[in-house]
Formats: sequence, structure tokens, C-alpha cells
Amino acid sequence: MAKIDVSIEHKHPPEPDDGKPHPNTCPKCGSHYRDDELDAHLRVCLHCGHHFPVRAPARIRQLADPGSFVEEAADLRSDDPLDFFDLRPYVERLAEAEVSTGLGEAMVIGRATIGGRSCQLAVMDFAFMGGSMGRVVGEKFALACEGAADQGVPLVSITASGGARMQEGILSLMQLPKTVCAVEELQDAGSAMLSVMSHPTTAGVLASFASLGDVIVAEPGALMSFTGPRVVQQTTREKLPEDFGLAESNYRFGHLDAIVPRPELKDFVAKFLRLFGHVE
Repeated sequence: MAKIDVSIEHKHPPEPDDGKPHPNTCPKCGSHYRDDELDAHLRVCLHCGHHFPVRAPARIRQLADPGSFVEEAADLRSDDPLDFFDLRPYVERLAEAEVSTGLGEAMVIGRATIGGRSCQLAVMDFAFMGGSMGRVVGEKFALACEGAADQGVPLVSITASGGARMQEGILSLMQLPKTVCAVEELQDAGSAMLSVMSHPTTAGVLASFASLGDVIVAEPGALMSFTGPRVVQQTTREKLPEDFGLAESNYRFGHLDAIVPRPELKDFVAKFLRLFGHVE
């Protein structure tokens, strides 16, 4: 009896129920990947090199030596100092973000070794309310700077943020000078900071600690702009270059020391730690 071929060829990637493009579909070339395929290649498209977003825990696994990361200040949580309400209460948004991401805030900090060298890590997660910086993010970054200074090790900061968190108003904006002072105290203590900007690093985070590293690098295609190109174009009524605000444009104008593809980032960070870390 002849066998019937019942296999199905997926010519198009599946679409989620909400109608948005599948998160594993490359926005540049349309290639679609399984989760394990993307994870195996550090969430970088094999065909065009597009860098997909990376959650903070995955970023730490990519960089830190296995078993070396020790999280700090994991119990810190934002409250609602202004009793803020837009379409929904701020406390409800915070609870939803924690449930959906498994994180307490938009930044994860802790001690680790990379390439056998000790460092302090401060890693942002855009999935938590757009990586916005409120009082707890500012406090966590300040604690990371303090820990690096006390241990005499470099700080590695990896940013992904839409800027200051509007639900905390002026208290959020005050994190800009707070984090700037924290970096200054870190450098006064003789420790160095590597700032790695991933997509996107914008607004208040770009205008504060992200731009203050002793060495500043970015991933390819990362948006690094105080205001997004759409808003700038609407305001100036001028046509902007296609690479406006991207890492490549910033590098061309001298705002970056290097553009480092994600597969090369761990080796780059390890080299930074060898150059700027204390002899152990």
C-alpha cells in the first residue's frame, strides 16, 4: 500500500494570535528561527547578522564564566511614590512586569568573572517596562559602582533602555545626576567602567551613565539617540540619514570606541578586564 506524505512545509513563519510578527522572525531578512537555534547563536541572525534583543539573564549567561555570577540587591523593588495612574495604576504595571519577566526590576547587578577576571556586572533588561530607569534602577547601578570600587575591580555596564521612567516623575530624572556621581566615585577609586550599549540605549540612560565609560562600545545596529529618529524628523521637518542615531553613525562621529558584534563581545570584555583590572 502506497504511503501518503502528510508532512507540511512552512513557507511562512507562524504568526502570534495578536497579529504581530513572530519574535523569532528577523525584521531585516525575514529568516525564521526556533528558540534553540537563536540561543545557540547568541540570538544573532545567521543570514544578515541582525542582533535580536537579549534578556538580562541570557546576557549574563553569555558573558560570565559558568557558575561565577552572584546576584546582588535582588530584593529591591519599586514602590509608587507619586500614586501614579495613567490608563492603569503604576503598581499594576510593576506587578505585571515582574510576572512576565521574572525580574524584580529593569536592571540586574552582581559579581562575576569573565575570562577568569573578576568584575561587577550591571545589566539592563528592556522587557521590564522598556528598561526604564526609576529610583530602584538608579540605586542598583549606584550599588554596582560602589561594589566595584570596594573590590577594586572594573564595572561592566550593559544598557538597553527607553530612558527615565515617567511614572516616577522628577524622582526618576534625579537618577541621572545620581548615576553620574556614582561613576565619578568609581573612577576616583581607581576602577574602570566598560559601557556596552545594546539596542536601544536612549534618552536619560544615554544622557547619564551609559556615556561615561572609560571604554564605550555598542552592538551593531543599536539605536543610541536621546530622542528617536521619528520624533526628530517630525520636529525638524528634515529628512534624516538612514543610519541616524545608530551605532554605525555614532562610531563614525567618534562617540564610540568600537562596534562589537555579540559573538565577539565576551572576548572583548575579557580583554578589557585584563587591561584595566588589578593583578590578582
